[in-house]
Amino acid sequence: MTVDTSPADDSTTVGGGAEYLAIEAAVAAGEAVLAHRFGSAIPLIEPEDLAGSGPATVVRARIASSPFALPRTLVIKHYPAAPGGDVPDPFAQEAVSYQLFTALAKEDRMCPELLAHDGEHRVLVVEDLGRAPTLQDKLAGSDARGAERALLSWARSLGRLHAGTASREADFNALLRRLGGPVHGEDTTPVLACAQLPALIEDTLGLVVPEEVGRRAERAAEDARSMSFRAFSPVDLWPDNNLVTGDGVRFLDFERGRVRNALVDAAYLRVPFASSPHALALPAGMSEAMIAAWRSEVTPIWPVLAEEDELSRYLLDGQLLWVWITTWELLRRLRPGAPAGASGRAAALVTYWQELARQAERAGADVLAGHAAEVGAAVDERFGPGLRLALYPAFR
Repeated sequence: MTVDTSPADDSTTVGGGAEYLAIEAAVAAGEAVLAHRFGSAIPLIEPEDLAGSGPATVVRARIASSPFALPRTLVIKHYPAAPGGDVPDPFAQEAVSYQLFTALAKEDRMCPELLAHDGEHRVLVVEDLGRAPTLQDKLAGSDARGAERALLSWARSLGRLHAGTASREADFNALLRRLGGPVHGEDTTPVLACAQLPALIEDTLGLVVPEEVGRRAERAAEDARSMSFRAFSPVDLWPDNNLVTGDGVRFLDFERGRVRNALVDAAYLRVPFASSPHALALPAGMSEAMIAAWRSEVTPIWPVLAEEDELSRYLLDGQLLWVWITTWELLRRLRPGAPAGASGRAAALVTYWQELARQAERAGADVLAGHAAEVGAAVDERFGPGLRLALYPAFR
Protein backbone atom coordinates (compact mmCIF):
# COMPACT_ATOMS: atom_id res chain seq x y z
CA MET A 1 0.00 0.00 0.00
CA THR A 2 1.35 3.37 -0.98
CA VAL A 3 -0.28 6.02 1.15
CA ASP A 4 -0.19 9.71 0.24
CA THR A 5 0.34 11.54 3.52
CA SER A 6 0.45 15.03 2.03
CA PRO A 7 -2.11 17.56 3.25
CA ALA A 8 -5.57 17.08 1.82
CA ASP A 9 -6.99 19.32 -0.87
CA ASP A 10 -10.38 19.37 -2.56
CA SER A 11 -9.33 16.71 -5.04
CA THR A 12 -8.64 14.18 -2.26
CA THR A 13 -11.78 14.80 -0.23
CA VAL A 14 -14.39 15.33 -2.95
CA GLY A 15 -14.46 13.03 -5.95
CA GLY A 16 -16.86 11.99 -8.62
CA GLY A 17 -18.05 8.86 -10.34
CA ALA A 18 -16.59 5.52 -9.40
CA GLU A 19 -13.96 7.05 -7.09
CA TYR A 20 -16.61 8.88 -5.07
CA LEU A 21 -18.76 5.74 -4.83
CA ALA A 22 -15.76 3.70 -3.68
CA ILE A 23 -15.03 6.21 -0.90
CA GLU A 24 -18.69 6.26 0.11
CA ALA A 25 -18.75 2.46 0.24
CA ALA A 26 -15.58 2.38 2.34
CA VAL A 27 -17.01 4.84 4.87
CA ALA A 28 -20.30 2.92 5.06
CA ALA A 29 -18.43 -0.35 5.61
CA GLY A 30 -16.27 1.31 8.27
CA GLU A 31 -19.32 2.65 10.12
CA ALA A 32 -20.98 -0.78 9.96
CA VAL A 33 -18.03 -2.68 11.40
CA LEU A 34 -17.45 -0.05 14.12
CA ALA A 35 -21.12 -0.20 15.15
CA HIS A 36 -20.90 -3.98 15.37
CA ARG A 37 -17.61 -3.85 17.28
CA PHE A 38 -18.67 -1.22 19.84
CA GLY A 39 -22.44 -1.75 19.94
CA SER A 40 -23.29 1.83 19.03
CA ALA A 41 -23.35 3.98 15.90
CA ILE A 42 -20.07 5.85 15.29
CA PRO A 43 -20.60 8.30 12.40
CA LEU A 44 -17.58 9.11 10.22
CA ILE A 45 -17.17 12.43 8.40
CA GLU A 46 -14.71 14.29 6.16
CA PRO A 47 -13.42 11.26 4.25
CA GLU A 48 -10.04 11.71 2.56
CA ASP A 49 -8.82 9.38 -0.17
CA LEU A 50 -5.33 8.09 0.72
CA ALA A 51 -4.80 6.56 -2.74
CA GLY A 52 -3.59 3.11 -1.78
CA SER A 53 -1.72 1.34 -4.59
CA GLY A 54 -3.17 -2.09 -3.76
CA PRO A 55 -6.68 -3.41 -4.43
CA ALA A 56 -8.27 -1.72 -1.40
CA THR A 57 -9.85 1.72 -1.22
CA VAL A 58 -7.97 3.50 1.59
CA VAL A 59 -9.71 6.37 3.36
CA ARG A 60 -8.93 8.57 6.35
CA ALA A 61 -12.08 9.76 8.14
CA ARG A 62 -12.86 11.74 11.28
CA ILE A 63 -15.16 10.47 14.02
CA ALA A 64 -18.07 12.92 14.33
CA SER A 65 -18.94 11.83 17.85
CA SER A 66 -18.49 8.75 20.01
CA PRO A 67 -18.99 7.77 23.65
CA PHE A 68 -15.89 5.54 23.37
CA ALA A 69 -12.24 6.41 23.82
CA LEU A 70 -11.28 6.29 20.15
CA PRO A 71 -8.80 8.35 18.12
CA ARG A 72 -10.12 11.47 16.40
CA THR A 73 -9.37 10.02 12.99
CA LEU A 74 -9.24 6.48 11.64
CA VAL A 75 -8.03 4.77 8.48
CA ILE A 76 -10.40 2.44 6.62
CA LYS A 77 -9.26 -0.18 4.11
CA HIS A 78 -12.15 -1.55 2.06
CA TYR A 79 -11.46 -4.46 -0.28
CA PRO A 80 -13.27 -5.57 -3.42
CA ALA A 81 -14.65 -9.11 -3.74
CA ALA A 82 -12.37 -12.03 -2.94
CA PRO A 83 -10.25 -13.21 -5.88
CA GLY A 84 -11.74 -16.70 -5.80
CA GLY A 85 -9.98 -20.01 -6.29
CA ASP A 86 -6.97 -21.22 -4.37
CA VAL A 87 -5.07 -17.92 -4.51
CA PRO A 88 -4.07 -15.64 -1.63
CA ASP A 89 -6.74 -13.15 -0.60
CA PRO A 90 -5.11 -9.77 0.17
CA PHE A 91 -7.91 -8.88 2.63
CA ALA A 92 -7.44 -12.11 4.57
CA GLN A 93 -3.62 -11.77 4.55
CA GLU A 94 -3.80 -8.21 5.87
CA ALA A 95 -6.56 -8.83 8.42
CA VAL A 96 -4.75 -11.83 9.88
CA SER A 97 -1.45 -9.92 9.94
CA TYR A 98 -3.04 -7.12 11.94
CA GLN A 99 -4.71 -9.64 14.27
CA LEU A 100 -1.34 -11.26 14.92
CA PHE A 101 0.19 -7.91 15.87
CA THR A 102 -2.78 -6.74 17.93
CA ALA A 103 -2.17 -9.70 20.25
CA LEU A 104 1.32 -8.34 21.01
CA ALA A 105 2.27 -5.72 23.55
CA LYS A 106 2.01 -2.19 22.14
CA GLU A 107 5.79 -1.68 22.10
CA ASP A 108 6.19 -4.81 19.94
CA ARG A 109 3.42 -4.02 17.46
CA MET A 110 5.41 -2.18 14.74
CA CYS A 111 2.20 -1.21 12.91
CA PRO A 112 -1.06 0.69 13.45
CA GLU A 113 -3.49 -0.90 15.90
CA LEU A 114 -6.38 -2.87 14.41
CA LEU A 115 -9.61 -1.42 15.83
CA ALA A 116 -12.18 -3.47 13.91
CA HIS A 117 -12.49 -5.78 10.92
CA ASP A 118 -15.19 -7.78 9.20
CA GLY A 119 -14.90 -10.57 6.62
CA GLU A 120 -18.40 -10.07 5.22
CA HIS A 121 -17.86 -6.36 4.57
CA ARG A 122 -14.17 -6.99 3.69
CA VAL A 123 -13.08 -3.96 5.67
CA LEU A 124 -10.38 -3.07 8.19
CA VAL A 125 -10.41 -0.05 10.50
CA VAL A 126 -7.00 0.79 11.91
CA GLU A 127 -5.34 3.48 13.97
CA ASP A 128 -4.38 6.61 12.03
CA LEU A 129 -0.68 7.34 12.47
CA GLY A 130 -1.18 10.82 11.03
CA ARG A 131 0.80 12.67 8.39
CA ALA A 132 4.22 11.32 9.31
CA PRO A 133 6.68 11.08 6.41
CA THR A 134 7.32 7.75 4.76
CA LEU A 135 10.78 6.24 4.52
CA GLN A 136 10.59 7.10 0.82
CA ASP A 137 10.05 10.77 1.74
CA LYS A 138 13.21 10.67 3.85
CA LEU A 139 15.25 9.06 1.07
CA ALA A 140 13.94 11.53 -1.50
CA GLY A 141 14.74 14.57 0.66
CA SER A 142 17.97 16.49 1.21
CA ASP A 143 18.80 15.53 4.81
CA ALA A 144 21.41 12.74 4.68
CA ARG A 145 21.57 12.39 8.49
CA GLY A 146 17.79 12.19 8.73
CA ALA A 147 17.65 9.56 5.99
CA GLU A 148 20.38 7.53 7.71
CA ARG A 149 18.53 7.63 11.04
CA ALA A 150 15.31 6.58 9.30
CA LEU A 151 17.01 3.61 7.61
CA LEU A 152 18.53 2.39 10.87
CA SER A 153 15.18 2.81 12.62
CA TRP A 154 13.55 0.83 9.80
CA ALA A 155 16.08 -1.99 10.20
CA ARG A 156 15.60 -2.07 13.99
CA SER A 157 11.83 -2.13 13.56
CA LEU A 158 12.16 -5.02 11.12
CA GLY A 159 14.26 -6.89 13.69
CA ARG A 160 11.73 -6.21 16.44
CA LEU A 161 8.95 -7.36 14.13
CA HIS A 162 10.81 -10.63 13.53
CA ALA A 163 11.68 -11.12 17.21
CA GLY A 164 8.10 -10.41 18.30
CA THR A 165 6.56 -12.89 15.86
CA ALA A 166 9.10 -15.74 15.97
CA SER A 167 7.40 -19.11 16.48
CA ARG A 168 3.96 -17.64 15.72
CA GLU A 169 3.38 -19.45 12.40
CA ALA A 170 0.74 -21.80 13.84
CA ASP A 171 -1.17 -18.79 15.22
CA PHE A 172 -0.99 -17.01 11.86
CA ASN A 173 -2.25 -20.04 9.92
CA ALA A 174 -5.05 -20.70 12.43
CA LEU A 175 -6.26 -17.10 12.11
CA LEU A 176 -6.07 -17.34 8.32
CA ARG A 177 -8.17 -20.51 8.26
CA ARG A 178 -10.71 -18.90 10.61
CA LEU A 179 -11.10 -15.99 8.20
CA GLY A 180 -11.51 -18.32 5.23
CA GLY A 181 -8.21 -17.56 3.51
CA PRO A 182 -6.24 -20.41 1.92
CA VAL A 183 -3.07 -21.39 3.77
CA HIS A 184 -0.31 -21.60 1.18
CA GLY A 185 3.11 -23.18 1.20
CA GLU A 186 6.31 -21.31 0.57
CA ASP A 187 6.75 -18.92 -2.33
CA THR A 188 7.91 -20.87 -5.40
CA THR A 189 9.66 -17.87 -6.99
CA PRO A 190 13.15 -18.78 -5.66
CA VAL A 191 12.87 -22.31 -7.07
CA LEU A 192 11.72 -21.02 -10.48
CA ALA A 193 14.51 -18.45 -10.57
CA CYS A 194 17.12 -21.11 -9.75
CA ALA A 195 15.78 -23.41 -12.46
CA GLN A 196 15.44 -20.81 -15.22
CA LEU A 197 18.09 -18.12 -14.69
CA PRO A 198 21.16 -20.06 -15.88
CA ALA A 199 19.63 -20.53 -19.35
CA LEU A 200 18.50 -16.89 -19.41
CA ILE A 201 22.02 -15.68 -18.56
CA GLU A 202 23.54 -17.90 -21.24
CA ASP A 203 21.01 -16.86 -23.92
CA THR A 204 21.15 -13.13 -23.09
CA LEU A 205 24.73 -12.58 -21.94
CA GLY A 206 26.62 -15.55 -23.37
CA LEU A 207 27.87 -16.68 -19.94
CA VAL A 208 27.70 -20.13 -18.40
CA VAL A 209 26.78 -20.28 -14.71
CA PRO A 210 29.41 -22.37 -12.87
CA GLU A 211 27.99 -25.54 -11.31
CA GLU A 212 29.25 -24.46 -7.89
CA VAL A 213 27.28 -21.19 -8.14
CA GLY A 214 24.16 -23.00 -9.33
CA ARG A 215 24.35 -25.40 -6.40
CA ARG A 216 24.84 -22.54 -3.98
CA ALA A 217 21.76 -20.75 -5.37
CA GLU A 218 19.71 -23.93 -5.05
CA ARG A 219 20.86 -24.32 -1.45
CA ALA A 220 19.88 -20.71 -0.76
CA ALA A 221 16.42 -21.37 -2.22
CA GLU A 222 16.03 -24.41 0.04
CA ASP A 223 17.18 -22.40 3.07
CA ALA A 224 14.59 -19.74 2.25
CA ARG A 225 11.91 -22.44 2.48
CA SER A 226 13.31 -24.04 5.63
CA MET A 227 11.67 -24.09 9.04
CA SER A 228 14.57 -22.20 10.62
CA PHE A 229 14.32 -18.58 11.80
CA ARG A 230 10.58 -18.42 11.06
CA ALA A 231 8.90 -15.07 11.69
CA PHE A 232 6.35 -12.75 10.14
CA SER A 233 7.34 -10.72 7.07
CA PRO A 234 5.35 -7.93 5.37
CA VAL A 235 7.03 -9.21 2.15
CA ASP A 236 6.57 -5.88 0.32
CA LEU A 237 9.41 -4.09 2.14
CA TRP A 238 9.29 -0.94 0.02
CA PRO A 239 10.28 2.47 1.45
CA ASP A 240 6.84 3.95 0.73
CA ASN A 241 5.17 1.23 2.82
CA ASN A 242 6.61 2.54 6.09
CA LEU A 243 5.92 5.63 8.20
CA VAL A 244 8.72 7.30 10.16
CA THR A 245 7.06 8.22 13.45
CA GLY A 246 8.35 9.54 16.76
CA ASP A 247 8.14 5.96 18.08
CA GLY A 248 10.17 4.51 15.22
CA VAL A 249 9.29 3.16 11.80
CA ARG A 250 5.88 1.55 11.45
CA PHE A 251 4.89 -0.90 8.70
CA LEU A 252 1.70 -0.30 6.74
CA ASP A 253 1.18 -2.89 4.03
CA PHE A 254 0.42 -6.52 4.88
CA GLU A 255 -1.55 -7.52 1.78
CA ARG A 256 1.09 -10.18 1.08
CA GLY A 257 2.12 -10.66 4.71
CA ARG A 258 3.16 -14.18 5.68
CA VAL A 259 5.45 -16.17 7.96
CA ARG A 260 8.76 -17.14 6.34
CA ASN A 261 12.49 -17.42 7.05
CA ALA A 262 13.45 -14.03 8.50
CA LEU A 263 16.90 -14.24 6.92
CA VAL A 264 15.25 -13.64 3.54
CA ASP A 265 14.35 -10.18 4.84
CA ALA A 266 17.77 -9.70 6.44
CA ALA A 267 19.54 -10.45 3.15
CA TYR A 268 17.24 -7.87 1.51
CA LEU A 269 19.19 -5.24 3.46
CA ARG A 270 22.17 -6.06 1.22
CA VAL A 271 20.07 -5.56 -1.90
CA PRO A 272 18.07 -2.66 -0.48
CA PHE A 273 14.51 -2.31 -1.79
CA ALA A 274 15.38 -4.38 -4.89
CA SER A 275 11.75 -5.49 -5.24
CA SER A 276 10.54 -1.87 -5.30
CA PRO A 277 9.83 -0.52 -8.81
CA HIS A 278 12.02 2.56 -8.32
CA ALA A 279 14.83 1.34 -6.06
CA LEU A 280 18.03 3.40 -5.94
CA ALA A 281 21.34 2.84 -4.17
CA LEU A 282 22.52 3.51 -0.62
CA PRO A 283 25.98 4.83 0.31
CA ALA A 284 28.84 2.48 1.16
CA GLY A 285 28.52 0.90 4.59
CA MET A 286 24.82 1.69 4.99
CA SER A 287 23.61 -1.86 4.37
CA GLU A 288 26.03 -3.30 6.93
CA ALA A 289 24.93 -0.71 9.50
CA MET A 290 21.30 -1.69 8.87
CA ILE A 291 22.13 -5.38 9.28
CA ALA A 292 23.84 -4.60 12.60
CA ALA A 293 20.71 -2.73 13.76
CA TRP A 294 18.48 -5.65 12.71
CA ARG A 295 20.81 -8.17 14.30
CA SER A 296 20.79 -6.39 17.67
CA GLU A 297 17.05 -7.06 17.92
CA VAL A 298 17.01 -10.74 16.87
CA THR A 299 20.05 -12.26 18.59
CA PRO A 300 18.17 -12.69 21.93
CA ILE A 301 15.74 -14.92 20.00
CA TRP A 302 18.29 -16.60 17.69
CA PRO A 303 21.67 -16.55 19.53
CA VAL A 304 23.41 -18.42 16.68
CA LEU A 305 23.22 -15.22 14.62
CA ALA A 306 25.69 -13.62 17.02
CA GLU A 307 28.33 -15.83 15.38
CA GLU A 308 29.90 -13.75 12.61
CA ASP A 309 30.78 -16.60 10.25
CA GLU A 310 27.34 -18.17 10.55
CA LEU A 311 25.49 -14.93 9.83
CA SER A 312 27.84 -14.02 6.97
CA ARG A 313 27.14 -17.31 5.20
CA TYR A 314 23.40 -16.90 5.55
CA LEU A 315 23.54 -13.32 4.32
CA LEU A 316 25.72 -14.13 1.30
CA ASP A 317 23.42 -16.97 0.28
CA GLY A 318 20.37 -14.76 0.75
CA GLN A 319 21.99 -11.93 -1.19
CA LEU A 320 22.75 -14.34 -4.04
CA LEU A 321 19.13 -15.48 -4.04
CA TRP A 322 17.80 -11.90 -4.14
CA VAL A 323 20.15 -11.02 -7.01
CA TRP A 324 19.11 -14.15 -8.91
CA ILE A 325 15.39 -13.46 -8.42
CA THR A 326 15.75 -9.80 -9.43
CA THR A 327 17.81 -10.72 -12.51
CA TRP A 328 15.34 -13.45 -13.48
CA GLU A 329 12.48 -10.94 -13.26
CA LEU A 330 14.21 -8.02 -15.03
CA LEU A 331 16.73 -9.36 -17.56
CA ARG A 332 14.18 -10.70 -20.04
CA ARG A 333 12.43 -7.30 -20.09
CA LEU A 334 15.51 -5.20 -20.86
CA ARG A 335 16.20 -4.24 -24.48
CA PRO A 336 19.64 -3.30 -25.88
CA GLY A 337 19.69 0.23 -27.26
CA ALA A 338 16.87 1.43 -25.01
CA PRO A 339 17.69 4.44 -22.80
CA ALA A 340 19.45 3.14 -19.67
CA GLY A 341 19.99 5.88 -17.11
CA ALA A 342 21.45 5.74 -13.63
CA SER A 343 18.02 5.07 -12.12
CA GLY A 344 17.02 2.31 -14.56
CA ARG A 345 16.74 -1.43 -14.02
CA ALA A 346 19.85 -2.24 -16.07
CA ALA A 347 21.91 0.00 -13.78
CA ALA A 348 20.34 -1.74 -10.79
CA LEU A 349 21.39 -5.17 -12.07
CA VAL A 350 24.96 -3.99 -12.70
CA THR A 351 25.16 -2.58 -9.17
CA TYR A 352 23.61 -5.67 -7.53
CA TRP A 353 26.01 -8.07 -9.28
CA GLN A 354 29.03 -5.87 -8.53
CA GLU A 355 28.09 -5.71 -4.85
CA LEU A 356 27.54 -9.49 -4.79
CA ALA A 357 31.04 -9.92 -6.25
CA ARG A 358 32.48 -7.67 -3.54
CA GLN A 359 30.76 -9.51 -0.70
CA ALA A 360 31.66 -12.94 -2.14
CA GLU A 361 35.32 -11.92 -2.42
CA ARG A 362 35.31 -10.79 1.22
CA ALA A 363 33.85 -14.18 2.21
CA GLY A 364 36.47 -16.11 0.22
CA ALA A 365 33.85 -17.44 -2.23
CA ASP A 366 36.14 -16.98 -5.22
CA VAL A 367 34.07 -18.80 -7.86
CA LEU A 368 30.95 -16.84 -6.95
CA ALA A 369 32.92 -13.58 -6.84
CA GLY A 370 34.39 -14.14 -10.29
CA HIS A 371 31.05 -15.13 -11.81
CA ALA A 372 29.23 -12.17 -10.25
CA ALA A 373 31.85 -9.76 -11.59
CA GLU A 374 31.49 -11.32 -15.07
CA VAL A 375 27.70 -11.00 -15.06
CA GLY A 376 27.84 -7.38 -13.86
CA ALA A 377 30.32 -6.52 -16.62
CA ALA A 378 28.25 -8.36 -19.26
CA VAL A 379 25.04 -6.54 -18.30
CA ASP A 380 26.92 -3.24 -18.44
CA GLU A 381 28.38 -4.04 -21.87
CA ARG A 382 25.03 -5.11 -23.31
CA PHE A 383 22.84 -2.35 -21.88
CA GLY A 384 25.35 0.41 -21.04
CA PRO A 385 28.16 1.07 -20.90
CA GLY A 386 29.10 2.83 -17.69
CA LEU A 387 25.98 1.90 -15.73
CA ARG A 388 25.88 2.35 -11.96
CA LEU A 389 22.72 2.81 -9.92
CA ALA A 390 22.32 6.35 -8.61
CA LEU A 391 22.11 7.08 -4.91
CA TYR A 392 18.84 8.11 -3.32
CA PRO A 393 18.63 11.94 -3.44
CA ALA A 394 19.29 12.33 0.29
CA PHE A 395 22.80 10.89 -0.17
CA ARG A 396 23.88 12.70 -3.33
